[in-house]
Amino acid sequence: MAAEPQTASNSVLVSTDWVHARLDDPSVKLLEVDVDTQAYNAGHIPGAVGIDWQHELQDQMCRDIVSKDGFERLMSGAGVGPGDTLVCYGDNNNWFAAYAFWVAKLYGHADVRLMDGGRAKWLSEKDKPITSDRPNPKPTPYAASDQDLSLRAFLPEVLQASKKGEAMIDVRSPAEYTGDVIAPPGMTETAQRAGHIPGARNVPWATAVRADGTFKPVAELKQIYFDGAGVDPSGKAISYCRIGERSSHTWFVLKYLLGVKDAKNYDGSWTEYGSVVGVPIER
Repeated sequence: MAAEPQTASNSVLVSTDWVHARLDDPSVKLLEVDVDTQAYNAGHIPGAVGIDWQHELQDQMCRDIVSKDGFERLMSGAGVGPGDTLVCYGDNNNWFAAYAFWVAKLYGHADVRLMDGGRAKWLSEKDKPITSDRPNPKPTPYAASDQDLSLRAFLPEVLQASKKGEAMIDVRSPAEYTGDVIAPPGMTETAQRAGHIPGARNVPWATAVRADGTFKPVAELKQIYFDGAGVDPSGKAISYCRIGERSSHTWFVLKYLLGVKDAKNYDGSWTEYGSVVGVPIER
């Protein structure tokens, strides 16, 4: 079993064994957030509440993340109190689990963790229980904070960062980065143009993980992002992808595993940037 990487904020990354030992702890609440929103129904960690990222983490009336009121209702319905330890995990090496982690931190939840290796690692370990039973949590009072915008980049800041040559990480596939394709096969939310933001470095999100989905050791991550991509740990770094979920995964690496001082997720990502009139792109 691989050891957890020693990180800038090691407490936010927990192992499957850590979660297993706390399944009966009422202060630890589990959220499963999958790309495949039906995966949860096939079996999940006992007590975990399934979250549909398309309908529960995104505003249904405008292109934005869930509103503050919506997040409060989501947490209340999941039985999460503001003082609880919230553990997120999911499929695809925690794509949308990292997105849920980011949203929870945006709205000020103090203690949020990510389960290293996600759903696949839990299912691969024969001593770990799974169930198809859905929990029925008692609703809790929950008051969120206003968004912490130090964690989120919007288009004007992205344009300025591009002009200034600040670190920007495009976490999409090389084919998306070069403009050979606009989006991965089967993805319907796309941009009007293909390519990348001028000056962005291409470091596909999966570069940060091992074959089993757990994060690589910090020494390797430093080589990838500091030495290879030119990220200054004392400066700013903005990550982006197509709609903000893969970039949340890289944002987690930069902010919590590597301790980058000013790490932001540009969740508008290429779907926004590649459709805006008058902005420059590169291929």
